[in-house]
Amino acid sequence: MAIDDDIAVLAAAPLLRFFGRDALRLLSFAAERRDLAPDEILFRRGEATDGGFVVVSGRVVLVPQAAGAAPVEAGRAALIGQMALFVRGERPGDARAAEPTSVLRITPALMRRVLEEFPDAAAAIHDALAEDLAGLSQGLERVRGLLAAG
Repeated sequence: MAIDDDIAVLAAAPLLRFFGRDALRLLSFAAERRDLAPDEILFRRGEATDGGFVVVSGRVVLVPQAAGAAPVEAGRAALIGQMALFVRGERPGDARAAEPTSVLRITPALMRRVLEEFPDAAAAIHDALAEDLAGLSQGLERVRGLLAAG
C-alpha cells in the first residue's frame, strides 16, 4: 500500500485526526505493519499491551471480557487500544481477524516521539482525552445518582 494511502487511513482514525500530515507521515513510516489471515489472533485477553493498532484494511472482531457482551467489529481506520498508545497494561479482551486484514501497530515509544516532535498535536490530543474523561465522569455520576435513588 502506498504511503499516501496509509496516511489517509491514519488521518481518519479517532484521536490521530489531530495530527498534521508530517506527523502522520512519521507514524506511517515508523509503525509496524502486520497482515493477518482470517481468524488469526491479533491479541488475547490478559496479554501485556505493546501499543495500539489502526486497521488499514479488513475487519477485526473484538470480544470483550464482560460476560454476555456482544463482539464488536472494527473496520478501516478503527483505532484499537487507544490507551495502549500511551501506557502499558493488559488487553481487556480478545481480537482476531474476521477476514484478510492489515493493521499498523503504534507503540507508546513511537507515540511519545511524535508528540514530542509535534507539540500542537499533543495539546489537541490532551484536550480530546480530557473531554472524554469528563464525559465518562459525568456518566458515572448519573449512574451513581440512579443507584442511590433506586
